[in-house]
Amino acid sequence: MSVERHGGLRATIAREAARLMYEESVKQYFTAKRMAAKRVLGRVGGRRLRYRPSDLPSNGEIRDALLAIAKLAEGDGRQRRLFAMRVVALEAMRALEPFSPRLIGSVASGHIRLGSDIDLHVFTDDVDALLRHVKALRWAVDTAYVTILKFGEIREYLHIHVVDAYPIELTVYATRELRFRPRSSTDGKPIERIKPLALAALIASEHPAEWARYENDGFIAGLPDECADDVDSTERAASNDAAAGPFDSLLGVPMDPETLPRPDEIEDPDEIYDALPGFEDA
Repeated sequence: MSVERHGGLRATIAREAARLMYEESVKQYFTAKRMAAKRVLGRVGGRRLRYRPSDLPSNGEIRDALLAIAKLAEGDGRQRRLFAMRVVALEAMRALEPFSPRLIGSVASGHIRLGSDIDLHVFTDDVDALLRHVKALRWAVDTAYVTILKFGEIREYLHIHVVDAYPIELTVYATRELRFRPRSSTDGKPIERIKPLALAALIASEHPAEWARYENDGFIAGLPDECADDVDSTERAASNDAAAGPFDSLLGVPMDPETLPRPDEIEDPDEIYDALPGFEDA
């Protein structure tokens, strides 16, 4: 079958890039689209051809193809998981209230898939205070400083990784950066940062039945089986001293620097901040 009969070369590369991200854990758009182009063109006419820049899909096209794969492969379970991830994010944000937490990425937009994590931005001029706060919450975490090219400068940002029912990544910014938003690598627009109250309203609007039950008895529908115990929220709050609650089995997961593109490979310096490669902000 010809490439043209399936939407043209650009669409074919977008679907292959999405498949690479979904099935083979390729994390960056930049990498996925070039790998996809080489694979697709390598099968055309039995010989490898060079691609033109115009043949490469945008990050937004890959995101849409990735979402289509996720919907087809995951069915109704994806929406239940989205609800659970949003509630876990909300509970984490409430715990981090002194640091102006904001939800970004796929959990905010709804473009989740298997392997998605929860991406939060937090803001402070006292990193030690944040780390003490996290320690007081009894969250087991792993931290890493990531150096990237941003706005033409080399900058260093602290990332805090928390693992619970769903992994959470905190990116730490200076307080002044709350006024500025990185741009999405999928559409070029400023990334939407959602406050806790706005997230609660979003959950109530898009998941009304599940939200009503959560407010009534603390049950979070859609958690992985091993975490979906029906625990009364009042009882859970009262037992925090025993390290119970949604973060009671946290483990640290170090960031793998090999998954990050080199500064000279980043088409958009803000791509790394797309909460979930593939749905960033997308």
